[in-house]
Amino acid sequence: MRKSLLFFGFLLLSVSFLKGQKVMGFTDASAAKQIDWEKQFDTYIKASDQDEWMKFLTSHPHHVGSPQGKANADYLANLFKQWGYETEIAQYFVLFPTPKTRVVELLGSKPFKAKLEEPALAADHTSNQKAEQLPTYNAYSADGDVTAELVFVNRGVPADYEELERMGIDVKGKIVIAKYGGSWRGIKPKVAAEHGAVGCIIYSDPGDDGYVAGDTYPEGGFRPKDGAQRGSVMDMPVYPGDPLTPDHGSTKDAQRLDRKDAITIMKIPVLPISYADALPLLQSLKGAVVPQSWKGGLPITYHVGPSVDKVHLKLAFNWDIKPLYDVIAKMPGSEFPDEWVIRGNHHDGWVNGAEDPTSGMVAELSEAKAIGELAKKGFKPKRTLVFCAWDGEEPSLLGSTEWVEDHQEELKRKAVAYINTDGNNRGFVGAEGSHTLEPFFNEIIGEVIDPQTGVTVKERRYAKAIADADRAGRTKLMGDKSLKLSALGAGSDYSPFLQHLGIASMNLGYGGEGEGGQYHSIYDSYDYFTRFIDPGFAYGVTLSKTAGRTMLRLADAEVIPMDFVSFYKTVNGYVSEVKALLENSRTETEQLNKLVKEKAFDLAKDPTKQYTTPVAKEEVPYMNFSNLENQLVQLQAASDEFQKLYPKATSLSTDKQKQLNAILYKAERSLLKADGLPRRPWYRHQIYAPGYYTGYGVKTLPGIREGIEERHWKETQENIDIVAKTLETYTQQVRAANELLK
Repeated sequence: MRKSLLFFGFLLLSVSFLKGQKVMGFTDASAAKQIDWEKQFDTYIKASDQDEWMKFLTSHPHHVGSPQGKANADYLANLFKQWGYETEIAQYFVLFPTPKTRVVELLGSKPFKAKLEEPALAADHTSNQKAEQLPTYNAYSADGDVTAELVFVNRGVPADYEELERMGIDVKGKIVIAKYGGSWRGIKPKVAAEHGAVGCIIYSDPGDDGYVAGDTYPEGGFRPKDGAQRGSVMDMPVYPGDPLTPDHGSTKDAQRLDRKDAITIMKIPVLPISYADALPLLQSLKGAVVPQSWKGGLPITYHVGPSVDKVHLKLAFNWDIKPLYDVIAKMPGSEFPDEWVIRGNHHDGWVNGAEDPTSGMVAELSEAKAIGELAKKGFKPKRTLVFCAWDGEEPSLLGSTEWVEDHQEELKRKAVAYINTDGNNRGFVGAEGSHTLEPFFNEIIGEVIDPQTGVTVKERRYAKAIADADRAGRTKLMGDKSLKLSALGAGSDYSPFLQHLGIASMNLGYGGEGEGGQYHSIYDSYDYFTRFIDPGFAYGVTLSKTAGRTMLRLADAEVIPMDFVSFYKTVNGYVSEVKALLENSRTETEQLNKLVKEKAFDLAKDPTKQYTTPVAKEEVPYMNFSNLENQLVQLQAASDEFQKLYPKATSLSTDKQKQLNAILYKAERSLLKADGLPRRPWYRHQIYAPGYYTGYGVKTLPGIREGIEERHWKETQENIDIVAKTLETYTQQVRAANELLK
């Protein structure tokens, strides 16, 4: 019996092998050839290469305008040229402030002056390059010299200010201190300024990435007491890139705004500090004890404040125009040279930047080198491959945004997709992106092997999802191994491609098992990375194999591997979410207004009673979703039909395939609205955008969702109708594809 079963299993495997592996967008014959190229591609991915490149790229600080920044760009360009790519360095000139004065001090009975310095460590051989390092600061903070009482605002997001209001705390005229985390850092001073604060201090709490999480560096990987997180606080949810040149490239002769008219520069002074520097400031706070969820990891009782003694915050900056250097390397397509598959990672760092960004950059280099080796053996991509190494990502996506704005007309015509990486870590595959690419990407991760477990990275990710889920979630997940792409917000170089030009995009990386705590500090170094993040570059190699396959298949598929059903299902889910959000808002408003009436009645009966009476809110009107719901029905029908017809696509004539591919890669463009989102026209995508008050965090159906959250009811209805019209245009593209397939 066992012998019969073994023979039957062997027979099934043999038949499967003889039939060949199906690859989305390829004929059976071309799929076999593609798989062979990919196997050869893997043999050229070397951990030793990534180690060598990282040693050079992280040998000195390489921020915007630094000597090492230019040296790294030249180094990268020379590598691409060696591997056979047509390579150029695109230069732009951007506003990049650096600090000349930084003071934080506690006045009064227990005076204290913050050190604002990360000390060199003997165990980290690049941490002593003080003359080359940018000090700890927040780029695009306002200049300022303010003295005021201090108030603790938790994470400094809008919900925290609602809690403070309930506690009777007003931050007007005060300096606020906020923990990192919970939102992108630029939201904290933005919301503080909106509430009347005159300054903002952001500190890294040990409860997040310090000694509470594990041993601190250099014994472990977590943030030491004097470590601090640099970073930009430019108002990127309004627009990224050079604040002086919105929507056009910051070339040498570009027309620039006056700095006072640049709306993305922060309005109050803001500075990051370590938890060692934060401790005396937090100890000075009086007032109520904070809510349980606000407490951090320092050995103190956390109070809201205000402080009795005042804090003095003084900041001044050099507001210089600095050059930046984007490296652009192309391998022209043999059949469709005007269809571009674009790959990017940034090369600038706040200091030495090993994990962020060099771990992703060396993975990209491995891919480019391996494809160069394949080209020597006769490989010719059908579409043009474009490898990009961006400068200026850290301050605010400067290099990618300026290049995209400078080449936007060409990119609208030619760009098939953009594949992004940034920092990389060991652990589990993660991906966000355009949902038309979801089935295609699931094929890829079903073929890449995890270096620790020997199973595919898809299987390992699925096992983690099952292990982490509760019973109900586990039941839902059983049997469904597909990785669901998360939606893209902001935070890396995909933003101008997707959200400004409507180019289908993905962001890839591995993580979850490294001891991360040196983000944007001088300790994000080669020594730190090779000890605690990805020893041996095992997951750098894995990332190369993942992103490399993504590039190769997009470049060589007869028919671009996109699926509209995944997009429909995702958007349908988003519509259900915003309808539920609206109903929750209605219920909460009704309950609040009922409470207001009851308290007002009680007060009328007995005027001597003291009440803190909540303020009534405008009733939530009913919104008309019928047009949007009808368009979803139309999109579902067209998408289902496309999915049934898609297998025929590889048998179309070359001319019809070319027409079909143009429809497929330009479909995402139809999700744009020319005049953009409310109050931020740079963001044109109607399905995905960073949240106005979340920064990196995505808001799906942003016009509708933020209209509800901010109680702009007229705007909410307008955006429901805008999204309906957008989906109608998108559905027309799907139907055009169906007609070709018929």
